[in-house]
Amino acid sequence: MNFINFMRKRFNLALVTAFTLSLGLLPSASAAWEFWEPLTYYNPSTWQKADNYSNGSMFNCTWRAANAGFTNSGQLELKITSPSYNKFDCGEYRSTNKYGYGKYEVSMKPAKNVGIVSSFFTYTGPSDGTPWDEIDIEFLGKDTTKVQFNYFTNGVGGHEKVVDLGFDASQGFHTYAFDWQPGHIKWYLDGVLKHTATTDIPTNPGKIMMNLWNGTGVDDWLGRYDGKNPLAAYYDWVKYTSN
Repeated sequence: MNFINFMRKRFNLALVTAFTLSLGLLPSASAAWEFWEPLTYYNPSTWQKADNYSNGSMFNCTWRAANAGFTNSGQLELKITSPSYNKFDCGEYRSTNKYGYGKYEVSMKPAKNVGIVSSFFTYTGPSDGTPWDEIDIEFLGKDTTKVQFNYFTNGVGGHEKVVDLGFDASQGFHTYAFDWQPGHIKWYLDGVLKHTATTDIPTNPGKIMMNLWNGTGVDDWLGRYDGKNPLAAYYDWVKYTSN
C-alpha cells in the first residue's frame, strides 16, 4: 500500500468514527450504526491479541501476541511460527466489545497449507458467562479454492456448508460477509449471496474474531499438518453494520 492509500484509510476511519459518535447523540435508540476498522495498527481500546495460552484439543499451537502484527502496507498479519522442533505458535485477534444482529464483513487473504485454518467469526461462550454461540467463515488451507460456513447455537454446530469460490482465495483479497438476523444468517462472497441458514439461529452477541492455527487429531477435516512455517493470513479491513 502506498502512502496515499494509507492516508485514505486513516481518513476514512476518522470519518466513520465521527459519524458513529454523532449517532450516539441521536435520540432514536434503534438507529443503525457502523464500526469500520482499517487494521493498520494495534488499538488496544477496541482489539485484543490472544497471548500465552492454548485452546487445546484440536489446536496444535500456543497463541502469541507477537504472531498478530501489522505489515508496512497496512494489513493485519496473523502467523504460524515454530519456536522449537514440533512446537508451534499462532495468532488470534479479537474485539474487546461484543456485537449483535447485523452485517459483518472482512477483506482477507487466507494462508495456504495443509492442516491449517484461517478464519473470521463471531464468538461468545462460557468464558464470557454466556452459552456458546458462534458464526464462522473458515478457510481450510488444504484447498483455498473453497470456503466453509458454519455456526453454533448453545454449543451445537454441525451446520457446515462448503462453497466453491471460483478462485484461489490465498492469491488475493476478497470481501467475505455474513448478515445475522433473528430468523436467518446469510453469507456473501464479494457481495453475492452464497448460503442461507434459517434453523436454530444464535441469539447472543459475540466478539469479532480472526485467527490462524494449525490442527492436530482432525486430519479428516484439515489434512495432516506438515510442520511448514512461517505461514501468514492477511486482513485488510473489518466492518460491522448494526440493524
